[in-house]
Amino acid sequence: MRTGVRSIARRPGKVSLVGAGPGDPDLLTLRACRALAEADLVLYDALVDARMLEHAPRAAKFSVGKRAGAASVAQETIHTLMIRAARAGKRVVRLKAGDPFVLGRGGEEALALGEAGIEVEVVPGLSSSIVGPQAVGIPVTHRGVSSAFVVVSAVPEARFVTLVSALPPGSATVVVLMGLGARELVQATLGGAGWSPSTPAAVVLGAHGPRQWSRSTTLEELASLPIPDERADLPGVLVIGEVVNLGEAIRAATTRAATRPDDTGSLGQSESLRQEERRVSG
Repeated sequence: MRTGVRSIARRPGKVSLVGAGPGDPDLLTLRACRALAEADLVLYDALVDARMLEHAPRAAKFSVGKRAGAASVAQETIHTLMIRAARAGKRVVRLKAGDPFVLGRGGEEALALGEAGIEVEVVPGLSSSIVGPQAVGIPVTHRGVSSAFVVVSAVPEARFVTLVSALPPGSATVVVLMGLGARELVQATLGGAGWSPSTPAAVVLGAHGPRQWSRSTTLEELASLPIPDERADLPGVLVIGEVVNLGEAIRAATTRAATRPDDTGSLGQSESLRQEERRVSG
């Protein structure tokens, strides 16, 4: 007998592993913004700028980030939270600093979700390994200077030493994430591998954020470079290689381009092109 009551199918849940980039909300991708707008639940990293959460007006939001020396949510607990919410039909965004698959445990989370039968998508984000140096004008590669770059975490220490010790001196730009507190280790490891003490090096803190700070130095003085106390809480990127010397010139060039008056009306076109435009337009 029909009761006249229709059953309503539950919307299938889904988890989006979203890269938040280096911190500036303007550097979120359009796809990331769409995922946030559709979210019922956002689990975000400690390094995520709070302004990014404004893209998820209807979602519940919880911090599950990890910072060195601070209490944090266990990775298995994060897996459980995502799986339970998705099984309840929720759209979940796991908002991760940088790119989900660059030293961000995105792979672990994707595998855990897949094993639980949860639909998962990965939304790429800008990795601080590239845009961190770029924030201060340092390209990780440059023709005639460096044709390769290596991204490595300073932890665990033993693995870092094994990887970096195998690099021939000057063969690539070395970008170290999670290395601010391991500068002595970085200096000693590269020096022990034959890198010149005068190799240019840089420290970039809080890249693309309102408190960004950077200094250029050399490998020999990397460990002793003083870090301001008011910036010590910021995430840092270390860059070692000849490309560091390009930073000042590139910063100067981009500053000039940004402040130069535009009196052409045609995005800086040459006079000959402007004359041709006038001729064609009559």
